[in-house]
Amino acid sequence: MENTSKISDSGGVIRKKGGVWTMPFIISNETFEKVGSLGLQSNMIIYLIREYHMSVVSGATLLFLWSAMSNFTTIIGAFLADSYLGRYRVIAFGTILSLLGTIDLWLTAIIPGARPPPCKLFIEECSTPTTGQLTLLCASFLLMAMGAGCVRPCSLAFGADQFNNPDNPENQRILQSFFNWYYASVGISIMIAATVIVYIQEAVGWIVGFAVPVGLLLSSAILFLLGSSLYVREKANKNLFAGFAQVASAAWKKRHLALPPIISDGLYYHKGSDRLIAPTQKLSSLNKACIITNPETDLDCDGTAKEPWKLCTVKQVEELKALIKVLPVWSCGIITAVSISQYSFPVLQASSMDRQIYGGVTIPAGSFSVFALLTLTIWVVFYDGVLVPLISKFTKNKQGIPVKQRIALGMAISCMAMAVSALVETKRRNTAIREGLGEKSGGIVSMSAMWLVPQNVLIGLAEALNAIGQIEFYYTQFPKSMSSIGMALLSLGMGIGDLLGSLIVSVMDGLSKRDGKDSWVSSDINKGRYDYYYWVICFLSFLNFFYYLACSWTNGSLGDNRVHDESEFLSLEDENDMLEASRSPTL
Repeated sequence: MENTSKISDSGGVIRKKGGVWTMPFIISNETFEKVGSLGLQSNMIIYLIREYHMSVVSGATLLFLWSAMSNFTTIIGAFLADSYLGRYRVIAFGTILSLLGTIDLWLTAIIPGARPPPCKLFIEECSTPTTGQLTLLCASFLLMAMGAGCVRPCSLAFGADQFNNPDNPENQRILQSFFNWYYASVGISIMIAATVIVYIQEAVGWIVGFAVPVGLLLSSAILFLLGSSLYVREKANKNLFAGFAQVASAAWKKRHLALPPIISDGLYYHKGSDRLIAPTQKLSSLNKACIITNPETDLDCDGTAKEPWKLCTVKQVEELKALIKVLPVWSCGIITAVSISQYSFPVLQASSMDRQIYGGVTIPAGSFSVFALLTLTIWVVFYDGVLVPLISKFTKNKQGIPVKQRIALGMAISCMAMAVSALVETKRRNTAIREGLGEKSGGIVSMSAMWLVPQNVLIGLAEALNAIGQIEFYYTQFPKSMSSIGMALLSLGMGIGDLLGSLIVSVMDGLSKRDGKDSWVSSDINKGRYDYYYWVICFLSFLNFFYYLACSWTNGSLGDNRVHDESEFLSLEDENDMLEASRSPTL
């Protein structure tokens, strides 16, 4: 269904589907999902340590795995949306799963037997959770991860569907503004969640603190379904991933076939409604998959391929090319994801520092991430409203800073953020030792937790530049039928980053506590060396920055000026026009 489809309200007024009036339903759905997952994640390490008596390593590993699962399942959600069910149905299904997972987590706080019996941490030996208790807890994480996997890759693409109009010369600028403001609205919602919900958890308790996300997700599901009649719903592209496999298979089977000339009428297989008649010349070895060797043996009487695993359409070939061409740049986001996805350790740092501000108000330890979100939001507003119009006057580029430069700048700032984190932790630990807390469990150092603000500000700025840049890069590189998969790539990179972060913590714990020494990531933060952990991430981020520069250079200008539509690929008539123009004399 196209954006030009119309609906009639009760007063007989005809208006187009999609557009601005669909945004409250779509954005509220995504923001409430973020509140229900990332909002809970802000303080979850405290819940696991206090209520389930987990060590820092075990709790951090579980949270890394939860985050990784939430990101990996986005591939499944994108596949279902783009290939079978469509984005609307997948979002609705994911919202319900997230609601069920949040209710399950709420039950772990309500039912006393769902957790180990209370004890005094670091003073007496505490019992560990039983298999049943862990199963109930992990089931809530699994349901929320599956729900997030359905909502996250589809919500942004579904929102873009409501605005996208390739015939509009301002389309690229409109989409960029939508991405920025969408991300800012999500940031504001998480910022509120990281302060209000965390405060409720600390002041009132976990039962009420988990009940609020349940109510928000219930409201999310209701609001999203209420807007059903307003949405533009793009049809699913059947068997998209199977199409990738068919192209690879057909290209391999025809690997010995010589490529025909660029202008070759009738040699490339395409369906009648396809706008893609001839493939592009990049990754030309895949073009063999759509070459018609013999029309009588390759095609049925109605013009369809007899064997899809031996003959594919030009459109299928170009879709696989689009995926392959973004993979080098995508891989560079994995280490960056480790840098900007620091949830557990900063909370432990804040809990050991003086968190009082003016008026005797104490900031919850899990709320310091709000400074990262606030920075992200301020940057988006400043960049989109002030910097882009200013830069475009000089560069004539309506996007402001080119997308690949924004990604690189975000990577460099994430490296700086880890260096600042390491320096602040060194100062915090030295202060604790000087005050005699090095050999004691717990204790608050006489150092303001506001020292943690600069690293959070840098993380927020890095995410604003890098993550939003990646989203725009993927969306502009893929044809419209693959936009959900494009959005899922960011989540997939973050998921692999979470697994890598979990691996780094486990390896550092195992290596550092040899010969009876204290672990660098000890449960007692004053005995650990969390500064070493940050320096390791900083070093990996530094290497990753130069890896990205190499990938960006090998890709040339890819990603800066592509058109978000299948019309970017040349038809046979377009190529003939270009050929005739090249033969004309220059005036």
